Parts: sequence; C-alpha cells; structure tokens
Amino acid sequence: MIVLEFKARTSKHQASAIDEAIRTAQFIRNKCLRFWMDNKGTGKYDLNKLCRVLANDFPFAKQLNSMARQASAE
Repeated sequence: MIVLEFKARTSKHQASAIDEAIRTAQFIRNKCLRFWMDNKGTGKYDLNKLCRVLANDFPFAKQLNSMARQASAE
C-alpha cells in the first residue's frame, strides 16, 4: 500500500467534496470486502460488476468516477 501525505489549501467546498469522495470509496471497499468474504471464489471482474450494481443502487456512489470505484474494489 502506498501512502502519500501532503498539505493542501482548500476551500470549505473543496474539503467537503474530498471528504465525501473518501467516504464513498470506503463504503464501496467495505461492500466489496463483504461480498468477497460471503462468496468464496470471487474474482476481480466480479467485484467490478458489483461496483456497477452499487452505483445503480446508491446515488452517492454513482457520483464517484467508475475508475475510482473499481480502484476501491481492488
């Protein structure tokens, strides 16, 4: 896992958008982890399909870029 640390000067709107994106990515990661634990033999492509289902079920997840959703699933 690569960790990048930086300091950014943001407006309140930008900071809240970043926080929302992080929360959404964590939500998707947790859903995919639960799916993987419940369904043994789940592969990368199954998790990518789950990302699409989550985006359709949850409007806040659809706001996150598809590539970001898939990166969270991996």
